[in-house]
Amino acid sequence: MQTPAPTDYVRATSVANAISLLEQHGEESRLLAGGHSLIPMMRLRVARPEMLIDLQGIDELRGIRIDGDEIVIGAMTTHAEILDSPVLAEHYAIFREAEKVIADPVVRNRGTMGGSMCQADPSEDLSAVGAALKGSVVIQGAGGVRTVAIRDFHEGPYETKVAPAEILTEVRFPIRPGAGSAYEKVERRVGDWPVASVGAYVVVDGGVVVDCGIGLTAVGAEHFCAPDAEAFLIGKAPTEENFAQAAQIAADSCSPSSDQRGPADYKSHLAKELTHRALRRSAASSQGA
Repeated sequence: MQTPAPTDYVRATSVANAISLLEQHGEESRLLAGGHSLIPMMRLRVARPEMLIDLQGIDELRGIRIDGDEIVIGAMTTHAEILDSPVLAEHYAIFREAEKVIADPVVRNRGTMGGSMCQADPSEDLSAVGAALKGSVVIQGAGGVRTVAIRDFHEGPYETKVAPAEILTEVRFPIRPGAGSAYEKVERRVGDWPVASVGAYVVVDGGVVVDCGIGLTAVGAEHFCAPDAEAFLIGKAPTEENFAQAAQIAADSCSPSSDQRGPADYKSHLAKELTHRALRRSAASSQGA
C-alpha cells in the first residue's frame, strides 16, 4: 500500500489565518479542501507538500446565496450541496444536471466547488459549467481581493490564476432572467471522467437568441468555451439548423487528444452532437417548453 511522504498539518480557522499560514510556509504548503485529487497524488508521492492547510473549519467559505444580480457559491461548498440547492435549481438546471453525473455520492459529499476549479483538470465538469455561464472567481490574498472571469482563470492543465499565497474564496454567476440551461455528458461508466461534456445556456426573446454561453470539457476547448459559436447564434432564430451550425463551429474550435477514453475523431463528433443537444434543450427551456 502506497503511503504519503511525511507532512505537517494545520487546520485554518479563517480565510485570513489560511493566507497567513500560506505566507508562513511558502510554496511547500498546500491547501486541503475535499482532498479527492490531492490525497491520491500524495499517496503516489507526485505531490509532497511539507505542510497541509485544512480549510474544512472555515464557515465563511461555505454556502450558496443571492447577492444582488449574482448567485454566489462558497469555495468549500460541496458537490452534494450544489446538487440539492433550490436556489441553483431555480435559476440554472445545468448545475443539477452536471452534479448528478459527477463521480459518486462519496465524492460529492466531500469534493468542493473551489477544489474542482483550482484542480483545473482538463476534463473537469464544473469548469465547463462555469465557462458556459460566464462566471467569475473571487481570489483573496494578503494584498487584497480580486475577481477573475472563469474564462480567464485556467492558464493550462492544472494551472490557474491563483498565486502561491492566495485562496479562491467564492464563485459568482450572473442571474439571467429567462435563461434555459442544460448539461450533456458521455462517460464510459457511471461516475467516470467525461469522454466529452458540454454545458450551455440560452436566452430566447422575440423569437431570436439574445444571449447564450457554451462550455466544453475533455475535448481540448481553449478556456473551456466556444465564443465563435456563441457569436454565431446571437440574433438568430432558435432552429435546428442554426444549432447544428453553431455546434459544428464549437467542435471545430476544439483540439481533442486520443486517450484511453476514446480517439480524437470520436471526441470531435461528441463535441458537435452534445453541443447541439445542450443548445436545443436550453432554448426549449427558455421558451417555457
